[in-house]
Amino acid sequence: MSPPHTPRLIVLTGGTGFVGRTVCARLAARWPGVRLRVPTRRPAAARALAALPGVELVAADVHDPAQALRLLDGADALVHLVAILHGDATAFERTHVTLVRHWAQAAAQRPVLRRVVHVSALGVSPDGPSLYLRSKAAGERIWRETLTASGQPPALALLRPSVIFGTEDRFTNLFARLQRLAPVLPLAGADARFQPVAVGDVAEAVVRTLAAPPAADPVVECAGPEVLTLRQIVQRVGTLAGCARPVIGLPEAAGRLQASALGLLPGEPLMSVDNLLSMRVPNVASGRHPGLDSLGITAAGLDSLAGHFAPRGHGATPRS
Repeated sequence: MSPPHTPRLIVLTGGTGFVGRTVCARLAARWPGVRLRVPTRRPAAARALAALPGVELVAADVHDPAQALRLLDGADALVHLVAILHGDATAFERTHVTLVRHWAQAAAQRPVLRRVVHVSALGVSPDGPSLYLRSKAAGERIWRETLTASGQPPALALLRPSVIFGTEDRFTNLFARLQRLAPVLPLAGADARFQPVAVGDVAEAVVRTLAAPPAADPVVECAGPEVLTLRQIVQRVGTLAGCARPVIGLPEAAGRLQASALGLLPGEPLMSVDNLLSMRVPNVASGRHPGLDSLGITAAGLDSLAGHFAPRGHGATPRS
């Protein structure tokens, strides 16, 4: 696929994260001559990323509006990947709303910028049941309104993935570890529906969106080939890891207690009460917008992880 305007300089916010690292690798492989500017507070922690051709790690605070404007200097494309799954109202507002506003305003002041790709999520809605869904919807609205109000707005693409899996994800690897440790797995939100999508397919969607002419509908629903409940996902992961355990779905009240307890543990929690509220909305493609097939991508299923997890009895660390 030949882009109408091959990007010369792409800025990637969140480029050092789980999805961002894969996006950087795909972009570097697709367009070896393109420069990739990746802001991060800790460049030393992303040395592997710096080894990719064209990648420039820049010590910066993406939450600083002045630095956002400076980082976009000379860029003709922006990929915005920064997001959080857990937090309070202040954290979601800061990351999904205020941060987006800073970057949207900066993008509107850079007339050379041609494309903006924002990775959002399925099920976002201003009336959603969770802080996560409402704040992500607010971020999408800010991109649309701010860029439309500018004199020469860059083309906007909004990618909405379901839960993203891959060899380095925390989601499937943690469920594999838990099933190695416990004889049975109690699970909140066991009947919530998802359409798991491979990180490589989301990254490929970013690349192909940058390469393609702007679409009439800026939204692309990034979903895998199967609609599965959370219970089915956990069971599939257990089977792939050779340690499948019985999964006991918890009623909502018990699920809230479990999510609250998990939220008190150190580090990023596996699940929070806000996650449970998000699960009230099926995390599956609506069919109202184009999907991955519109970009020529055949989505991979969870079984693509076969062979990734360490065999049973060989420890809890997955192979990468």
